[in-house]
Amino acid sequence: MDLTALRQQANWTRYRPGQQAGHYESFFLRANHPTRPLAFWIRYTLFSPDRRPDTAIGELWAVAFDGETGHHHAAKSEVPIDACAFAPDRFAVRIGEAHLDAGHLTGAAGDAATHIAWDLRFHGDARPLFLLAPGLYAARLPRAKSLVGLPLAVFDGTLRIGEQSIDVRGWVGSQNHNWGSRHTDAYAWGQVAGFDGCPDSFLEIGTARLKFGPLWTPNMTVLVLRHRGREIALNTLRQSLRARGAFRYFEWTFRSEDADQTVEGHIAAPKNSFVGLRYYNPPGGEKWCLNSKLAACEIRVTDKRAAARAPEVLRTAHRAAFEILTDDTAHGVAIRI
Repeated sequence: MDLTALRQQANWTRYRPGQQAGHYESFFLRANHPTRPLAFWIRYTLFSPDRRPDTAIGELWAVAFDGETGHHHAAKSEVPIDACAFAPDRFAVRIGEAHLDAGHLTGAAGDAATHIAWDLRFHGDARPLFLLAPGLYAARLPRAKSLVGLPLAVFDGTLRIGEQSIDVRGWVGSQNHNWGSRHTDAYAWGQVAGFDGCPDSFLEIGTARLKFGPLWTPNMTVLVLRHRGREIALNTLRQSLRARGAFRYFEWTFRSEDADQTVEGHIAAPKNSFVGLRYYNPPGGEKWCLNSKLAACEIRVTDKRAAARAPEVLRTAHRAAFEILTDDTAHGVAIRI
């Protein structure tokens, strides 16, 4: 698939109804308040277990992060696949009564104790961003694919947490799409949609390890940075193996480079900024996702072609997304939903 077609089809559903191969597919949207440590994350997901497509479901997820009070709200609902629709030839998703398309999302998740509802519009003119090198999206490996359908999306509307209504105006984030036949064995994923002082810069990064039988691969790191009208894409397989990336609870360091530039940095958040989520895995079993949208990030960008120029430093105090996927249970984060 060429790049033009890949961009056009960025938000088309890859799942085919009734397919025997296990599959997960998610369209998620997230944004931060322009100045306060507040954020939301909303996820429309299709989950089909391996060789059991008759038990496939749609999932609605929502988390509202509040770094001012330290209280984060999380909600999830599951819907039979017969009550869902995922369009294979356009951007259109329906899970029960919840809808998502190119510019609007409505819905609700949870029960009386955890209810979160939303009615939001979003817009932007950035082209899709591919975390992996474009040729890898049609390849068998990696089994998990991820892209950003709309970087720097601007959100307006209403988010309701129980009886509380939050007025969303000019919150900036992204609309994202990921899918695969199994979840990555272990990863850290990060994103910054606008740095402090550089609101048009966008970072997407992942460090992952894969398991083949009893053997683990080394950490592999891919990143794409859009900054000052340039796209620095360090996302080929070769670059991922040469890069350095290491994460633990709850911090992450990374460094990658090519002949022209080096990008290195650090993402971190306190444990109480994370919400624990349970992800079903298509081959069977579960994974734990430790999810924060209130992390700090600092990166240094060095232009090797200008030896006399000091590295440019980009920072955000609490606007970075930071997720860790793991099988480990020793992280100390309560699994909420």
